Amino acid sequence: MQIWHCAAWISAAGALGGLANALNSANGFALPRRIEGVWCPGAVSTVLLGAFAAFASWAFYGSGAVIDLAKPEQLAHFQLSGVAGAFLIGVIGAKWLTNESEKLLLKESVNTVTAKMLPRDVANRITSGPPLEILKNIKEACDECMTVRTPAE
Repeated sequence: MQIWHCAAWISAAGALGGLANALNSANGFALPRRIEGVWCPGAVSTVLLGAFAAFASWAFYGSGAVIDLAKPEQLAHFQLSGVAGAFLIGVIGAKWLTNESEKLLLKESVNTVTAKMLPRDVANRITSGPPLEILKNIKEACDECMTVRTPAE
């Protein structure tokens, strides 16, 4: 099989992995869009990223890594494990992209809630930093709120 045919099949398997991730997500087959200033990749982006991630993985670590492009007459090895790996890499690459977007949406949700319920300085303190620090800050703020309230409330 020619080198570029193998690359196309590997990319297609990765695209199918990206599509599987998109259909498995809570958003379904959504188009890319911005929500509250956060870019949400949608199905099209996850399919493209799945194809790219699978091709890159095959070219770096799979049977594509030993191909010499200066010898176009050379035939590439095309094995079932490469296609299955490409599908899996497509799913994982697409999942990484959607996870990053969802993490930003959750952080924006916390920002929105804290800005409406707490004084500005407390809200800014709570929502700054990495997710683990934000969780710690929220727990501390909740503990402070519980000690300030009286039993009559």
